[in-house]
Amino acid sequence: MDSYVTRYDSPFGPITLQSDGQALTGLDFGDKLTTRGQTLQLFDKTKLELDEYFAGKRKVFTVPLSTKGSPFQQKVWNALLRIPYGETCSYADIALEIENPKAFRAVGMANNRNKIGIIIPCHRVIGKDGTLVGYAGGLEFKLALLDLEKRYR
Repeated sequence: MDSYVTRYDSPFGPITLQSDGQALTGLDFGDKLTTRGQTLQLFDKTKLELDEYFAGKRKVFTVPLSTKGSPFQQKVWNALLRIPYGETCSYADIALEIENPKAFRAVGMANNRNKIGIIIPCHRVIGKDGTLVGYAGGLEFKLALLDLEKRYR
């Protein structure tokens, strides 16, 4: 399977996009390129949708995604995709939604394994008491994304 990468310059810093040529497979915070970025129509569409998101004009992404994970992780990631723009929920809420109410810690681990942040919106998951907890891009980036969504909701 082929692997493609490119850089996207977000308002919060560089993001590395990854694709298998058919779908987006990764969105990493920071510039992770070891070679020159590649051109792909999918990357152009992803960058356009991210531009629209950061401008408050896009609330739902349409780029094709390809995730690899256990059936449990897939359930969690699908639940993340159903969290409405500008809203948050807890790990316990996700556990209830996937009909596994005691699995809130496992939900947290699945959240941590999400390779396509922002688009699969794990930043919308917070602690049950309303506190911000872990995020691959850092808590400052998580807060900035939540603030952006509140502003344009």
